[in-house]
Amino acid sequence: MIKPDKIRNVAIIAHVDHGKTTLVDGLLRQSKTFRENQAEMMQNLIMDTGELERERGITISAKTTAIEYEGYKINIIDTPGHADFSGEVERTLNMADGCLLIVDAQEGPMPQTKFVLSKALELGLKPIVVINKIDKAAAHIAEAVEKTSNLFLDLAVHDKQLDFPVYYSVGRDGKVFSEVPSDSSAEGDLTPLFDAIIKFVPAPKVDQKGPFQMLITSLDWDSYQGKYAIGRISRGSIKPSDPAVLIDINSQSKNVKVDKLFVAKGLGKIESNVVGAGDIVCITGIDTAKIGATLSDPAHPEALPSMEIEAPTLQIAIGPNTSPFAGKEGRFTTSRQIASRLQKELETNVGLRVEARGTSFLVSGRGELHLSVLIETMRREGYELEIGRPQVVTKKEGGKILEPLEELTLEVAEEYSGNVTSELGKRRAELLSMEPNAKGATEIIYHLPTRAMLGLRSQLLTATKGTVIMNSLLAGYQPLGKPLQKLRNGVLISFETGAAITYSLKNLEERGTAFVGPGARVYQGMIIGLNRRGDDMEINICREKKLTNIRASSTDMTTQLTPYTELSLEEAVDFIEDDELLEVTPKNIRMRKKYLTPNERKKHTKK
Repeated sequence: MIKPDKIRNVAIIAHVDHGKTTLVDGLLRQSKTFRENQAEMMQNLIMDTGELERERGITISAKTTAIEYEGYKINIIDTPGHADFSGEVERTLNMADGCLLIVDAQEGPMPQTKFVLSKALELGLKPIVVINKIDKAAAHIAEAVEKTSNLFLDLAVHDKQLDFPVYYSVGRDGKVFSEVPSDSSAEGDLTPLFDAIIKFVPAPKVDQKGPFQMLITSLDWDSYQGKYAIGRISRGSIKPSDPAVLIDINSQSKNVKVDKLFVAKGLGKIESNVVGAGDIVCITGIDTAKIGATLSDPAHPEALPSMEIEAPTLQIAIGPNTSPFAGKEGRFTTSRQIASRLQKELETNVGLRVEARGTSFLVSGRGELHLSVLIETMRREGYELEIGRPQVVTKKEGGKILEPLEELTLEVAEEYSGNVTSELGKRRAELLSMEPNAKGATEIIYHLPTRAMLGLRSQLLTATKGTVIMNSLLAGYQPLGKPLQKLRNGVLISFETGAAITYSLKNLEERGTAFVGPGARVYQGMIIGLNRRGDDMEINICREKKLTNIRASSTDMTTQLTPYTELSLEEAVDFIEDDELLEVTPKNIRMRKKYLTPNERKKHTKK
């Protein structure tokens, strides 16, 4: 059993894409956690083990690893950088005593930097600032340090937190410097960072001899051991086969028995005979364990304070597919199967809320990305789903209805700033600041309602030819405002069920942008394109050209079609309006009207 003074629990926090996971890769390699011939030694983003994480290049779920350095055990918690997964950050920071705040030398502190740092300082974690990517051509190291210092001034809970060490790194090359090097290509390694963790991150303040007590912060599962209850032991120690009491967030107690104990090592787990206070442990044998519950000694059944997770801001209706193609492409199609899967998700996804609504479910999360990752995961698992338009989650306070407010930070080339301000003006956004930044671009900060963010990303990408960089952060709540004007054109709707014909698709192109190509199976009421005008229009794209015995001059010419636009899941979620649905299957993403026939739509149109 390791003594607490030889343990360091440190979280890696930063804005998305500032280099957290890459830096952890270097720490794992230099500490010789892997053998020289192991695949991980040649792999990048080692901690991003999920399929979606590797595809998107972002961390979605927090992960814990452990390395050894000069007789110390360093537990490292790699956290997500995107605001939508901040629930992961909030729950896992409870296990740490210090944090590495990674800041991009070119971009400086960004919106999510502010969020994660505020949470870390509220918990009293000792920060170590690492200015990363100092080898970038446009790096402004001194400016990044100054902006970070100003951020600490704004967020510090007490004066001691204004005194923090600063290091400089090229995370991709596994190099950290205690002073700004004259040349970023100078020789170096991560030894200064290892030493800083040992020196500045305090040992866990725990009661080693008291009765066992631990807050369950995370859950894991595998087919060999079943469910793992993961947390940092705050008091006493635990051994395999020990009895314990599980106290849930409602103060309900249940006697349980510990099966096996595991501690992290590299990307895996190793079995242990005893784990003491201050260390992070994975306990098996407790099938009813849930995040936020406390495990304690049966003779002293005392619950620890549960974690407070910020409320969701966006909700979406999810139900079984009801389109004419329902049941043809997925394995799990019923409401009962979807309910079971969502309940399983609630065990580990602490930022999620689920409410049954007949055969469908109202799923609330922290943003579009948070919800779309869940939908994409279920889709890949074989579920067929029907998705409604996202809606904001409001709350009542002082007799008023309040809606969430976002702080939106945009970085855009000066030539497109007019397009951006025009689009944000339509959405009733409040301009806070507009100024040039070190990269020669214009940085614009707005406050706007969360509902005004829906569909914004795709509009701005189009308006700036894909060059805009945007980040948002929950800024609070404000009284519910007036409805926004419709910002999207009408859609082109399939009039028939069948296969799309090239001849008819040419007719569609004359009226707008196609979402389907030749041979695609369509059904009546399915959205097949975006109209150039503001109203909806029905088109028959299954009609073939009539054959006659008279040859047209163009008979021998092949019809040339413009490549159709294929929307991603996030783009499709952004695109649909209140009277439309999104059909998601393992093979296809289709948009449709809620009511498929013209008569049904007329009947349900509000007068």
